[in-house]
Amino acid sequence: MKPLIEMRGVSKAFGGVHAVEDVDVDLYPGEVVAVLGHNGAGKSTLMKMLAGAYRRDTGTVLVDGNPAELSSPAEAFDLGIETIHQTLALADNLDASANLFLGREIAWRVGPFKIMDSAQMRDHAAKVINQLNPRFTNLNTPCRDLSGGQRQTIAIARAIHFEARVLIMDEPTAALGPHETAMVGELIRELKAKGIGIFLISHDMHDVFDLADRLVVMKNGQVVGSAKKDDVTQDEVLGMIILGKCPPNAEPGPGARVSQ
Repeated sequence: MKPLIEMRGVSKAFGGVHAVEDVDVDLYPGEVVAVLGHNGAGKSTLMKMLAGAYRRDTGTVLVDGNPAELSSPAEAFDLGIETIHQTLALADNLDASANLFLGREIAWRVGPFKIMDSAQMRDHAAKVINQLNPRFTNLNTPCRDLSGGQRQTIAIARAIHFEARVLIMDEPTAALGPHETAMVGELIRELKAKGIGIFLISHDMHDVFDLADRLVVMKNGQVVGSAKKDDVTQDEVLGMIILGKCPPNAEPGPGARVSQ
């Protein structure tokens, strides 16, 4: 199977600080790859380069086997790469359909003017949200009055409606209760079934082992190691994160201390 994303030798420095150094990462269709590490490990910078928010200094990125510059978020959107931020980037005073189309509204022209087609946007929003969560009925409720799980549904629906093939999900279950965490987990499994590739940034080890297929651990801007989830234990992953110690069943990266 051809990877959706191939990042090869990617590096980024801010002044004299190497935030990301010589990183290789792949993502395949229908796969969840967890990107782990302490704050400052480089995982967010790596994902921001994929999202077009930062320009990489060196290295190559292939999307569907084709080189991509990723010089802006708009270019990433056009290539089907969407980011679901921890803050979700929703307008609290707007309802589900308005948030789903925020900045990409459907409008029809009347002379020199454009008028938003609210009915069509509401219809599209209802269909895509119903595919993800049939129990979601609060389409006209301002986002400020929705639960965390419902807000996450809107953010994911926005990406799906605009045909995202790669999702970058930053702490998708942060500050959610058990029921809403389970809801988001089910949404992620549905996205996998649709062939969407997901980079999952999370500090929650339970989420990682519940949802991810593979994991990549970073420390000091470099990859410590990567492994299939089933080939490593939680303790071994913590050792990679804290000590940079790569266990025998993981593939070591440039930042690894290889176990003996």
